[in-house]
Amino acid sequence: MKKWTIIGGGIQGITAAVHLLERNVCAIDELCVIDPHEAPLHVWKKRTSKIEMPYLRSSFVHHLSSDPFSLENYASSDKDFYGRYKRPSIELFNEHCAYLIDSLGISTSWVQDTVTGLEKSAGHWYVNLKSGKQAVSQFVILAPGGGQKLHMPDPLTETAVHIFDPHFDLDNAGSTPAVIGGGISAAHTALYLSRKKNKKVTFIKRHPLRVHPFDSDPAWLGPKNMRKFTMMNNYGSRRKCLHDARYTGSMPRELYFRLLQEQRRGNVVFQDAHITDSVSRNGKVELFDRNLSLGIFDSVICCTGFKNKLPEAGWLHSLISRYSLPCASCGYPVLSSSLLWEDSLFAVGALAELEIGPVARNISGAQRAAARITAFAEAQKITAGL
Repeated sequence: MKKWTIIGGGIQGITAAVHLLERNVCAIDELCVIDPHEAPLHVWKKRTSKIEMPYLRSSFVHHLSSDPFSLENYASSDKDFYGRYKRPSIELFNEHCAYLIDSLGISTSWVQDTVTGLEKSAGHWYVNLKSGKQAVSQFVILAPGGGQKLHMPDPLTETAVHIFDPHFDLDNAGSTPAVIGGGISAAHTALYLSRKKNKKVTFIKRHPLRVHPFDSDPAWLGPKNMRKFTMMNNYGSRRKCLHDARYTGSMPRELYFRLLQEQRRGNVVFQDAHITDSVSRNGKVELFDRNLSLGIFDSVICCTGFKNKLPEAGWLHSLISRYSLPCASCGYPVLSSSLLWEDSLFAVGALAELEIGPVARNISGAQRAAARITAFAEAQKITAGL
């Protein structure tokens, strides 16, 4: 039996693991991290490397550790950071992640398996696994990740591919690809295809490019905005606040200028359009805005984010039903301020956004969630070895 089991080994889950170990809430032999992939942060690394993202959007204080200056102290040079907010390079960030994972021994607690169910009996949680095995734990943290369900616009479900489809290779985009979206994934994809692969890219967006340094106002990282958010007793109001606060489909300024540079070179063509139909013929795709043809393309690549639906819907819905776990009308968990959903069951990431706020799905949100859980454990005198 383990003291702590974390379901999910992405940014959210590993941040929680690092905090538990650094704060001496848990010893490594008391920890279990369950994830279907072979190593921590698998999906994160795959997606960021696919579009060759050079820098994170977040600042240097946002990483996996409970020490806000851990990443800065780890860095060997200021060249590893970009701009006034000292945004770390993806290379530095991943190296720092590997350092924390190795130094804390997290790989020894890794269980590569898929969760199929969760049950409680005699004060312990029993985690059922696809392999037929079962993990038993005193505490469980749900960290399944919010980017599991790719969003595809209805007119493109049969003719386009999502950038984060694991089976799609950007090298197969053809000579005249269309990129659909307006955020950083679309920007990086267009830049990769135009600069690295010498493609002529058509960048189709529903609105003018939106420029913001972060994907929500930095005030959401402190009490200025969060105080109002936590005072909202109506979770429908919190959901609306989350929607309004996020700068969906936006990008930082340097990406915007790099795109404009490619436009001037004739490598990227912008179109503002609302795609209503698509037709596939002879290995190519024609896109339409009502009756207006937007062009014929070798491939159509959607950089349109993820569905706003509950992660791990199957077994999670069964868990909610079986234990009558509180949920808002949108289906997402209603948690305590310590992120407790049920006795000794915590949730982080997308599952905690009605409590953590607009940054919940980000690295900063992962830090905030992990800090709340460790603070709860410390207040309850839950420590390693006890």
